[in-house]
Amino acid sequence: MKSIMGLQQHRLARVFWVSLASLVAIMISQGAVAGDAGSFDDYLAKVRSTAILNGIASETVDGAFKGLTRDERVIGYDRKQPEFVQTFDEYLTARVTSFKKQEGRKLFRLHQILLDEIADLYDVDPEYIVAFWGLETNFGRYQGNHSIIRSLATLGYDQRRAAFFTAELRKALQILDEQHIAPEAFVGAWAGAMGQSQFMPSSFLEFAVDHDGDGRKDIWSNKADVFASIANYLNKAGWKRGAGWGSPVSFNNLDFASLKPLNVEPGCRALKRHSRKMSIPSWQAKGVVPGGQLTDQLYALVSPEAGASSGYLVGGNYRAILNYNCADKYAVSVGLLSEAIARPD
Repeated sequence: MKSIMGLQQHRLARVFWVSLASLVAIMISQGAVAGDAGSFDDYLAKVRSTAILNGIASETVDGAFKGLTRDERVIGYDRKQPEFVQTFDEYLTARVTSFKKQEGRKLFRLHQILLDEIADLYDVDPEYIVAFWGLETNFGRYQGNHSIIRSLATLGYDQRRAAFFTAELRKALQILDEQHIAPEAFVGAWAGAMGQSQFMPSSFLEFAVDHDGDGRKDIWSNKADVFASIANYLNKAGWKRGAGWGSPVSFNNLDFASLKPLNVEPGCRALKRHSRKMSIPSWQAKGVVPGGQLTDQLYALVSPEAGASSGYLVGGNYRAILNYNCADKYAVSVGLLSEAIARPD
C-alpha cells in the first residue's frame, strides 16, 4: 500500500513538474520574460530551453546560437523606420519610382503565364503580386544580408517589442530545424523578414507555398514559390479580386477631425489615421474629389498631413495590404505601383 501511494505521489509530482515546465515554456515563447532576462546570454539560454521543450533539436539551437552577439545596428534601424520618419511624399517618391514602374511592367509581361495561373488559383489580382515583389525586394534583387537569428535575438532582447520578436526567433529556429534553408544562407532584412517576399518567420510557416512541387517552400530563389506565397498571404487576408484599393483625392478646408470614427478598430496602428467610412457621393458632398476610378463601396479617408489639400480614399483590398505591412505609406505605395504595372506602356 505504501509503495503504491509512493508511486502515485511520484506520478503526481512528475505531472506537476512537466506542467510547470510547459507553462514556463509558453511564457517564454510568448515573450512574458523576454526583455527582462538578465544578460543577453541569459536571454538566449531561456529561448534555448523553450525551443527544445517545443521539439526543436538542441543541435539546431546550439548551432544557431554559437558565438551569437547582439547587432546594435539593428536597434538603430528599428528606431528610424522610414514609415515613421518620412512624409508621404518622401516615402512615395523613394519607392514608387519610374524604374519600378517600368521594370514592374516588363516583369509582369515576362511572367504573365505563371502570374495568371497563380492569380486564378488564389483569386487575387496578378499586378498586386508584382507590386509587393517590387516594393519588398526590388523584384528579388535585394533580400538583405543580416543574419535572421542574430537580428531577431537582438530585437527579442530589446524592450520595445520583446514578445513579438522572441516568438519570431523561436519560429526562425523551427525553420532551420525543418531544413527549409541552410543556416549559412539564412539572411534577410534587419528586422528578420526574409526571401523575395520578405516574410517574417511566422508568415513563412503559415503562408509559404511549394507551388512547383519540388518539396521546398523556396521564397529565396524560386519565383513560382515567391508569387504563390504572396498570393496565398493575400488570399488568407481576405483579398477580393477586382475590388481595387482606393484613389488619391483632393479637397479644400476639410474638417478631418469631425470625420474621425467614434471607436477606432483594434489592431493595425495605421487605422488611427483613418476617417469613418462613407460612400463616394457622401465624400463628394464634402468637397472631396477622387483622382481615379472607384467602385460602389464605402471608403475611409487616410488622414492627410497638416495643411495638406490631398489624401487618399481607401477601401476594397486596402485592409489586406495593411495586413502585409501595417503602414499607410506602404499600402498606398502598393496601390499606386500596382496600377502603374497594370497600365499599358
